[in-house]
Amino acid sequence: MRILIYSYNYYPEPIGIAPLMTELAEGLVKRGHTVRVVTAMPNYPERKIYENYRGKLFHTEYKNGVKIQRSYVWVRANPNLLERFLLDASFVIFSFIPALMGWRPDVILTTSPSLPGCVTSTLLGWLYRCPVVLNLQDILPEAAVKVGLLKNPFWIKLLSGLEKFAYKNATQISVIADGFIENLQGKGVDGNKIVHIPNWVDTNFIRPLPKQKNYFRQAHNLQGKFVVLYSGNIALTQGLETVVKAAAMLGNIADMAFVIVGQEKRLQKLGHECEKCGADNVLLVPFQPRERLPEMLAAADLSLVIQKKNIIGFNMPSKIQVLMATGRAIVASVPGNGTAARTIRKSGGAAVIPPENPQALAQAILELYKNPAKVKNMGYNNRRYAVKHYTIEQALKSYESLLEKAVGERSVIDSAIVSKQEV
Repeated sequence: MRILIYSYNYYPEPIGIAPLMTELAEGLVKRGHTVRVVTAMPNYPERKIYENYRGKLFHTEYKNGVKIQRSYVWVRANPNLLERFLLDASFVIFSFIPALMGWRPDVILTTSPSLPGCVTSTLLGWLYRCPVVLNLQDILPEAAVKVGLLKNPFWIKLLSGLEKFAYKNATQISVIADGFIENLQGKGVDGNKIVHIPNWVDTNFIRPLPKQKNYFRQAHNLQGKFVVLYSGNIALTQGLETVVKAAAMLGNIADMAFVIVGQEKRLQKLGHECEKCGADNVLLVPFQPRERLPEMLAAADLSLVIQKKNIIGFNMPSKIQVLMATGRAIVASVPGNGTAARTIRKSGGAAVIPPENPQALAQAILELYKNPAKVKNMGYNNRRYAVKHYTIEQALKSYESLLEKAVGERSVIDSAIVSKQEV
């Protein structure tokens, strides 16, 4: 197949949707398909266009057999709601041009977020007379409303309309968690067009590595320490103040260290929280290059998944699969009835505790600190579960089948239209 992937995020952005779409595109090329990607100039997570891409309206490059067509985006650090809308609007407008400059695809795979991007991908589907498969990483605007990011009735109504438009016009919809299915069906989406394909992890790249002679531990003086690691996005949905407060409660344990890896600007704010709580056992580290990710994650004894109470139940952080693949134990401070908690419990490699409860978090960490055999067994369970359920090979087969199904259904429809016209 000739596959057009329309995604705001892509390589070289290190976290979130970008690594997933990069692995998917390159994996489909290895399976014999022709792939081009329409994406934005890289800017995430710092919301600042990367140096090599500044001052350009369009840029085309190739990586591992994938043609990458980039377009300008109007981006600002820490955008408010209007600035975020302008960012999305600039991508919708400018990305449409490179999307038309290339071969006609057999199928389009588009991601949400960004939700406005679904307008462009739908229009492209009409112009190219090809199916559009929507990969749903989050349900907007519902998730944004739940955490208080979106309050204005006008914006809620506008984005809700975009959501309905995207679902209606997608040939197929892939969702990353089973909790999404019930939500979409409750909104009138035909269950036959919804397919559950979990996010994946490259288990050859992210793998258990020894803590001895670990570069990250050596670089940050963590040898001999019991390391509790959080790595990822630092935003309203996480509430990492809970981690800082828990660290302060465990400050008397000399060989325990907390490490938080994230966006530099967000780390500055978190540093003030550390000072306020007296958490001098917390190390704040900027994002590492992606090639260092396996070693950084392997530096942990415990890995953290942190969410706030008001996170919507179907939310499923893609970091869960990655952390499982490291072969390290997980402590998850997440809503107990949500998708994330259910998934983590199945692995047998995590302790699930109530969110925004520093005392419960500190207690769970302390109990595991005192029981290294249990920590080792939990890590083993996580790795085994990731290899069984979340490999990139499984995801590639699922997406290949889904895209082929969408192409086949479109061919049937086109044949029916031709036959009717001939009659």
